[in-house]
Amino acid sequence: MSFPLLTATAVVPAIGAIATAALPAAKRTAAKWLALLFSLLTFALALVVAFRFDPGAKAPFQLTESHAWISDFGVRYELGVDGIAVALIALTALLIPFVILAGWHDADPLEEATPNRRWRPTQGFFALILAVEAMVVISFEATDVFLFYIFFEAMLIPMYFLIGGFGDRAGADGEERSAGRRSQAAVKFLLYNLAGGLIMLAAVIGLYAVTADQLGTGTFSLTQIVEARAAGQLDLGTTTERLLFLGFFFAFAVKAPLWPLHTWLPGAMGESTAPVAVLITAVVDKVGTFAMLRFCLQLFPEASSWATPVILVLALISIVYGALLAVAQRDIKRLIAYASISHFGFIILGIFAMTSQGQGGATLYMVNHGISTAALMLVAGFLIGRRGSRLIADFGGVQKVAPVLAGTFLIGGLATLSLPGLAPFVSEFLVLVGTFSRYPVIGVIATLGIVLAALYVLVLYQRTMTGPVKSEVSAMPDLRVRELVVVAPLIALLLFLGVYPKPLTDLVNPAVEHTLSVVDKKDPKPTAQVNAVPGSGRIGHAASDQDVEAAK
Repeated sequence: MSFPLLTATAVVPAIGAIATAALPAAKRTAAKWLALLFSLLTFALALVVAFRFDPGAKAPFQLTESHAWISDFGVRYELGVDGIAVALIALTALLIPFVILAGWHDADPLEEATPNRRWRPTQGFFALILAVEAMVVISFEATDVFLFYIFFEAMLIPMYFLIGGFGDRAGADGEERSAGRRSQAAVKFLLYNLAGGLIMLAAVIGLYAVTADQLGTGTFSLTQIVEARAAGQLDLGTTTERLLFLGFFFAFAVKAPLWPLHTWLPGAMGESTAPVAVLITAVVDKVGTFAMLRFCLQLFPEASSWATPVILVLALISIVYGALLAVAQRDIKRLIAYASISHFGFIILGIFAMTSQGQGGATLYMVNHGISTAALMLVAGFLIGRRGSRLIADFGGVQKVAPVLAGTFLIGGLATLSLPGLAPFVSEFLVLVGTFSRYPVIGVIATLGIVLAALYVLVLYQRTMTGPVKSEVSAMPDLRVRELVVVAPLIALLLFLGVYPKPLTDLVNPAVEHTLSVVDKKDPKPTAQVNAVPGSGRIGHAASDQDVEAAK
């Protein structure tokens, strides 16, 4: 048997979570280093997966593993990756070490443990982060729908404790935030996502019933279902397919998050520490948009086309609404949260534009948004930790006392507004081009998100970093070595992928082409426009082939 590389990539952080949680209360420093070690091992395995993956191969999934699991119900342990999954696994494995380093002191107890109070918050904090990583990675690898569903739901549990049990100690007013606010945000996060998961569970069961009826044996295998549909052996029926699609899409839209199912995100990010906020929006939420590509489009191609107009409108609302709310925020973390809602609108817009540019751009956006949001949020966390407040009005003149911190904050912000030369620009440009080529009106309106992004990012920088130095920030230290180690690689990646995105595009484009072939969509052919074609007698009309040749 070949080495189960995909399994190892998910199991290593799970083992790390168990080992970290098992350390005694007094071994806080050892727990941090152990968690960091396992996160680096996972990143090394993710790099091996990336190097072993062949973008030119014809098979839709590579490095596959398949074993019988619950045979009576057609459930198998099936793993496989395409280029999209490889990119997102690499993103996850890359960000977790930085999340751990950024949160190095976030879970240190406020007082030492006594014989009657032997809590281990540090061990629990880092163990939960590794547990989330393990579940996210296997979600990207699963090609069995039921296996995916288990970990899609299971990751909610460690995230609930990270939000509610290890929330931000500083409130928006500079005072210690009460545990009740953290618990409220954690419960809202859990209830929203559990509601979506329960609806998806009904759809998963319905999918099994249909395959059992038509194939003789029920199955959850994505590959088998897609192949059976292509061969004409499986016909879900129009009504059934649309209902199943809605069940899956609802759960993914909550996780994404898509307007109007987004309301859990600002509270969850606002009450979390900065590293956990990064975990939410840069890692966990990507499972929702990834699943739209892998499961919604490939399992239910007709229903995906049917629902596209409504989804595009919802995505457009997310773009504009999220950006407008970001402009109005007084809280730094909530501003970044609403900006992320706008960005996820761009991702979903690209996915359902059903063009190669749109879906390729959406996939790149998932990766680049993860890097840019991580950079901005982590630097914001360092800034908030120094001041003890999240209010924008409590800052001013920071660039004069902490120029490196201000500079990295500016680069993270410019990446968020998709400045040319930084990685998100390529993604956003492709999404808009891909959308405009099929839905020009929606593509034009979506560009409002770019204008509003420039407004909220530049106003945020101006109010926090420029102007007179406020007395409360006059003694603020600049970035320390550990913090520079966290931020510098992310900034370097934003610059590199902004100038040279080819490694990512080569990786994801074959998977995008496969998805479009399953949905039976092709890029719209460009229509030549001429203002005046000699001899045609027509001005401002779409030119025929003969007109174009005459114009030449």
